[in-house]
Parts: sequence; C-alpha cells; structure tokens
Amino acid sequence: MAKTFELVFAGYHRDINRKNVPNKSGIYLVYRCVYNKDVKPEPTVTLKQLLYIGEADEIRDRIGEDHERRKCWEDKIESGEAICFSYVLANQADRERAEAALIYKKKPTCNIQGKDSFNYDSTTVKSSGSCYDIPSSFTVERT
Repeated sequence: MAKTFELVFAGYHRDINRKNVPNKSGIYLVYRCVYNKDVKPEPTVTLKQLLYIGEADEIRDRIGEDHERRKCWEDKIESGEAICFSYVLANQADRERAEAALIYKKKPTCNIQGKDSFNYDSTTVKSSGSCYDIPSSFTVERT
C-alpha cells in the first residue's frame, strides 16, 4: 500500500555535542561538516556531504563511538571538518520504511545495504528542517 511520510529533521549537532541528540526512536543523518566558530551572533556549520542514513530505537546511543560504520564516517572527514548529525523522531514501523526510501534515493557512501533495491510499496517522503541534500519531496517505487 502506498504511503507518505512527512519528516521534519532537527539539528545540526556536531559529534562532540551528540549528547544533545535525544535518545528516542527515529532516523538520523550523518554528514561531513565544517564548524564555523567565528560566525556572529552564533556559530554555524557548513554541510559538505551526506555520509550515512540510519534508524534506531535510541538515536543518541546508536550514533556513539561503537557504531559499526563509524570508521567509514571518520575516514571521509578531511582536515578542518567534523561529523555532524541531524535526526527526526519516528516510530519503528514508520522509520524503517522511510529510512529505506531515503537510502535508496540518496545512496550515501557509508551505507552498505538498501542502495540498490527498495522492498516496499510506493513511498513518498516529504522532508523539511535540517536535512541538507535531501529533496523536499520524492517518491520511490518497489524495485
């Protein structure tokens, strides 16, 4: 059955500040970024590349040092860059299908599974908020 997801992403949080990411169910995006500490009135980040898309029961715990793809993220970081996260809260049933659609559409370099096939019925994702490089609306069909 066709389904539409409206995802409003929050963030961006540098890796050093990941404790500010809630430990709740949702989808997270991992980016290469540059921290602009000298921007006034408050610092900003400049996003460079979407590295990974994941989903978890507890996002903050999942994005920690023991994530199995962490080395891939770190290997992509260039001098002067950092890892940044964005997230959207979502229940398990919704997050798995929406995450699969995002991975299939964007094919992030550090994701291994889900880039070449989509095993759900027609899925539309409408995204907004802190989700650099994610289209505001797209539909993915079963492959």
